[in-house]
Formats: sequence, structure tokens, C-alpha cells
Amino acid sequence: MKTLELKGSLRTELGKKATKALRKAELVPCELYGAGENIHFSVNEKDLNKLLFTPETYIVKFDVDGKVFTAVKRDIQFHPVTDKPLHVDFFQVTEDKAFEVEVPIKVEGFAIGVQSGGKLAINLRKLKVKALMKDLPESLPINVTNLGLNNSIQVGALDFENLELLNAKSAVVVQVKLTRAARAAALAPEAGAAAPAAAPAAKPEA
Repeated sequence: MKTLELKGSLRTELGKKATKALRKAELVPCELYGAGENIHFSVNEKDLNKLLFTPETYIVKFDVDGKVFTAVKRDIQFHPVTDKPLHVDFFQVTEDKAFEVEVPIKVEGFAIGVQSGGKLAINLRKLKVKALMKDLPESLPINVTNLGLNNSIQVGALDFENLELLNAKSAVVVQVKLTRAARAAALAPEAGAAAPAAAPAAKPEA
């Protein structure tokens, strides 16, 4: 899995006034938990956006006033109007202990259902997995080549080495939906076969 290095500064004040001042200075309040006492710090908003506004998942290596730790992103609070990050929670991880993280999927192949006029729908762009850091891939490949019309791939049908999938087994990851055009094409032969043959023309009387 990809890594991203970020620098932060410890927060000495945690009240609303101090938080407002941080945001005004384009700094985002953050909190780290998972290894003893929680650590409160701030990160430059521009630097943090590299982590927040991307489809990729990263292992984050923080340097907070000289103290280094490794973490994964957990919860984010965004401003309801501007979409600016207001607060981010991180979970500290180590190489020798499995942890939970979301990994993006990577669709491979050209579904036969799409070739027949269907539309490929991706319901889950990331899957929640549990694994050791060394076993985490950058993405989870899902081959859809044999996926026909109205068919889907559920979490329970997937298997990745050294990864435990935590999503519900019945959750649909990708599916080929039947479009109107595909439905019309499928019904056309049936309609043709069902149509009665035209009656022969009557011979004129002599």
C-alpha cells in the first residue's frame, strides 16, 4: 500500500477558541488514537488534502514535532457548505498487528453483459479489509469478464490472499444492469417469433 508523509504540530489548547484560530490559519485539528493516550495535533490543510481528496488509500507517516508515528485515516468531519475538512481522526498502526482499512477496488475485463448492451454499475468502490501492513495491496482486482446481464459479484464471492473482508457477504460490489436498449433488443426476437404470419392474398375470380 502507498505511504504518505505529513508533518504536524502538537496542540497545546483544545477549546473552541483555539480550534477556530487553527482553522483560520488553514490548519486542520486532528486526533490520533489506538496506542495509549490520544494525541491532539494539527496539519496544514493543503498538505492534508492530498490524503482526503483522492480515491487512493494511504498509510500515513506523521512527524509531529519530531515524534514519528504511523496511522490510517478513520473519521472526517467536513463543513456542510464549503466541504473544507474540520477535524480528522487517525488510528495508529504497527507492522506486527493486523488492522482495519478500506482498500479501493480495481475493475478488470470487459463484461459480456456490457457487450450485450448492459451497464456496469460499481456499488462499492472500496472494501473494508483486515490485514497486516505488509499484506495490504494498493487495490483489489475484480475481474468482470464473465459477468452477464442482471448478474452481480457479491463480497462473499471474493477471496484475496492474507486479507479478511469485513463487508457483509451479501453486499453487491459490481453488477451489470439491464438497460432499456438491452431489454428492447432481448424482446425483439421474441416479438418477431410471436407475430402471426400474414394471410396469403386472395386470387381474383375469373
